[in-house]
Amino acid sequence: MPVLLRPDLPMRRAFLICYDICDDRRLRRVFKICKGYGEHWQFSIFFAVLKPIDRVRLQSELEEEMNLAEDQCLIIDLGENIDQARDRAAVIGVPLGEQPRVMVVI
Repeated sequence: MPVLLRPDLPMRRAFLICYDICDDRRLRRVFKICKGYGEHWQFSIFFAVLKPIDRVRLQSELEEEMNLAEDQCLIIDLGENIDQARDRAAVIGVPLGEQPRVMVVI
């Protein structure tokens, strides 16, 4: 099903967030930050659908928490088609859990 685009709304994009944090305290804080932005897929891997401003906020929060000389985080842009990006993930072994679809009414 095609995604309907509205020019007046910011474009959301899918991202894969992967990190390797050396300190347990920082690891817990980075996990909490990522959980606030996306779905936890594996130990240090999250899938997130973000507006451009949220992408910038995520990176800023991570940079503040991480030790940039020791830790590493990858934020991989998977594109605008969220369903297609989610379907491209090949899982070998135990499947990912079903993620609840959340509807927010404002």
